[in-house]
Amino acid sequence: MLSKTMAGLYLHIPFCKQACHYCNFHFSNSLKLKDEMVVAILRELALQKNYLEGEPLETIYFGGGTPSLLDQRDLDLIFGEIFKHYPLASDGVTQSHAVTKPGLEITLEANPDDLNPLKIKDLRQTPVNRLSIGVQSFSEADLRFMNRAHNASEALGCIQNAQAAGFDNLSVDLIYGSPTTSHEQWAANLEQVFKLKIPHLSCYCLTVEPKTALAHQIKKGTVQPVDDEHAAQQFEFLMEKTAQAGYEHYEISNLALPGHYSRHNTSYWRGKKYLGIGPSAHSFNGVSRQWNVANNAAYIRSLQAGELSFEMEVLTPMQRYNEYVMTGLRTKWGCNLLKIKVLGFEGHFAEGAKSFLVDGSMEREGDVFRLTQAGRFLADGIAAELFAEEGNG
Repeated sequence: MLSKTMAGLYLHIPFCKQACHYCNFHFSNSLKLKDEMVVAILRELALQKNYLEGEPLETIYFGGGTPSLLDQRDLDLIFGEIFKHYPLASDGVTQSHAVTKPGLEITLEANPDDLNPLKIKDLRQTPVNRLSIGVQSFSEADLRFMNRAHNASEALGCIQNAQAAGFDNLSVDLIYGSPTTSHEQWAANLEQVFKLKIPHLSCYCLTVEPKTALAHQIKKGTVQPVDDEHAAQQFEFLMEKTAQAGYEHYEISNLALPGHYSRHNTSYWRGKKYLGIGPSAHSFNGVSRQWNVANNAAYIRSLQAGELSFEMEVLTPMQRYNEYVMTGLRTKWGCNLLKIKVLGFEGHFAEGAKSFLVDGSMEREGDVFRLTQAGRFLADGIAAELFAEEGNG
């Protein structure tokens, strides 16, 4: 009998047409290894079929990189291997594998320049039932600054085309805090997604990651540094306007109309098991975490030899506590003291939370501690203050 708990499957597709200036994810600009990569992914799916111990999949997520660079044949091969080896959530998929039913959320990240009408038509023939579109902005100036591969016209047109083709479960990524994003443009970006009735938004503050083109440009002085106050004002505006439009701010960077949470990402934040397939992909089984080699050629070579190439760590109670605090505080569900007690850190957490309850950045309801709207501005810092070190507990 299958376990009542359910799990997620993540597939990392490590290819992009060009490098966005802010991105530090693992990818390659060359597609010459794409066919070999698909074969390697098929082999890893088969080799890892027992990792989730028979727990049925309730979500499948194609991330990257740019998964919309896969063609329909690639997706058909991958779905065929998934359905061959992994049990699915209730209802699951029809025998033809062409239509998904409500029991399974299948998301594919896509760039606007890939989502032409023919591509969208092909995607409708696959089990994909949710698109996460990397719009980032509807402004030409923003898109050029970020070195995105699409333009503002494509950003708008791909959404309209996807909706016309029957994709109504859409998520759109937006970036705020860019030196090129005025408050007026940020307001216009949000107004556009409201007008389009997009049910899910992922909104990220522009972050300067080490070893990215953006970090290099700022160091050279050719680009203005990110202004924290400017970004904070746009985050505050985001919370205000999305609340007025009926969105639930269920995680720091994620907002959704009722019933449209990302079930896949929510499973991460709530500690469910997931299997990561592809180079650099991470997996978690409740006890240990592992991550695949972040090198396309090395990943392919290992799978050609029938071997998995990953590193693994067994999480200590302290590591599990710190991860729970880090992820839990970012969500509307907060942190539950009863779960923390199981890990042995309830005293440490309760004591550390006192000052945040007093200053109004946290609130408590029974055993649940949540960030207030004011606390969301300081989420990472508050979590860091509550982390445990050796000797706590």
